[in-house]
Amino acid sequence: MADHNDPNAVNSIFSDIDVSAADLYDIFGFPSDDASVGEKVVIALTFAAVPQAGVLDSDMLYRILIAPDRRFVRSAADDSSLEGCLTYLEAVKDKYLSVLKPSEVRVTVDRDNRAHIRLLNFPGGSFSTVIATNQSVALQSPNRQPINVFIGGRDDAFFNDLPGFFRSINYAPQFYHVPHTMPDLRELKIPKTFLELEDNDLFNYDPSQPEWGHGVKRELPPGPLTWNGDRFKKDANGNYRFVYSGKDARAGQNCNAIILELPLAFLTDKPSEHRIVNAWGESWVLKASSKVETIPDHPLWIEHPHVLLDAFTLDDELKKYKLVDTDGQAFADAALSEREDNRQLGANNFWLAPHFIKRLGHLGWGFGPSITALGLACAFDHDNSPVSVHRTYTHVADAFPRVRKILFQELNMPDDSWNRKGLQIPLRRPLDIFIPNVNSIDLDTTGTWPFGRRLEDQVATRFLSMFLDMSASLNGKRYHVELLNDPALWDSAPIEPKTPPNPLKNDKEFLRDFPYLAEPW
Repeated sequence: MADHNDPNAVNSIFSDIDVSAADLYDIFGFPSDDASVGEKVVIALTFAAVPQAGVLDSDMLYRILIAPDRRFVRSAADDSSLEGCLTYLEAVKDKYLSVLKPSEVRVTVDRDNRAHIRLLNFPGGSFSTVIATNQSVALQSPNRQPINVFIGGRDDAFFNDLPGFFRSINYAPQFYHVPHTMPDLRELKIPKTFLELEDNDLFNYDPSQPEWGHGVKRELPPGPLTWNGDRFKKDANGNYRFVYSGKDARAGQNCNAIILELPLAFLTDKPSEHRIVNAWGESWVLKASSKVETIPDHPLWIEHPHVLLDAFTLDDELKKYKLVDTDGQAFADAALSEREDNRQLGANNFWLAPHFIKRLGHLGWGFGPSITALGLACAFDHDNSPVSVHRTYTHVADAFPRVRKILFQELNMPDDSWNRKGLQIPLRRPLDIFIPNVNSIDLDTTGTWPFGRRLEDQVATRFLSMFLDMSASLNGKRYHVELLNDPALWDSAPIEPKTPPNPLKNDKEFLRDFPYLAEPW
């Protein structure tokens, strides 16, 4: 998932955690197709529909932080050693912390469900107003620039096979009654995998109970909660069994959303230079509400010094709230940060870089052999292991050689349509995408992931494509981020069911015009 059920403090997959309005779902961002009055950017932050779609929680405060900047230019002779990697990230950190001073859109609702919106510290001016929810509203900035706003209920725009993803990482709370107080029973010590493991009865699909994991849970059996096999499962025809079904687990479900269409000239006074718009979202809950009690009010829980320093810079309003969730880049939190409460750092996630390297090493030992077994080239060095392996790393230096290619390879696009102006824009690498944790919208592109995130992007499957070897070719064409979304690939693969991992489109058609997200169910 992109950010659903993250962090653990609001992870309602646990048997003892309720769905919370603090649970951010996704942040979308892309250039608007409507340039009739100049360039505009669409940013949509979605979150749990609590108390219901169209009715927002008056104890919540949502922030969308926006920082336009120049396109980052990396050296033509990048050092792909561990030292070079960390040096590169240090340079990116210095740039972001010293140069980027984000403006923000801040939203609360009152008990009459009216939205109070404040646009703060933008070059185009600061202003605030109160608007009705569940309808599109046209605002004007102090310098009379048009701004479209929608705050209210929408169809959840994330289409994904969530149980399939959780099967791939052997995530027990999706399939068993596991409370959040049992951290050792989250991702069980079983190899990650795209293909079912022989005799992995703890997670393999059960045809006698097809809804298991799709809202139906079992009691966790007595141990050992491990797997001791040595091969992937095959049927009588020699086909592997996919852990994914390709079905949309979010079909028919709603969210609440803050959707903005903003003129670039309002966001920056250098629109011709600032071709990147960095955006990320945050959810804050009122301390006096006693909600999300597993996150203490005191900032030391974050376990990093800069957050304590930030606490002293909060304005009087924010001091009444506590930060719960952040959302920038799809899967940076849910897959790489493992939903940990103390890793909700927003854009400034630089200190997590060593953890990400070790986490990619762990995921690679699971996903890599699965990819190779299907006859595809893998970017992770798994020593030609014939089956997925459960392996973790304590030291970054041990994991880095395995994941080097994943981090530094450019992610090919399926064609040139993303580069709508035909400019010399470098392809993005995983190293560029996940640190810092922002949705980095390139205005000279269509904004498709990883150059932003459009509503129609199947980001879950594109995330998995990082583990492919992008220097390899299939049928005369280089691997690309859409390869695993191609039904023809799976039709010819020795696998059942023959489906891409995740659905190819949303359960409802998106709208051509603002607010773009479909009407709620």
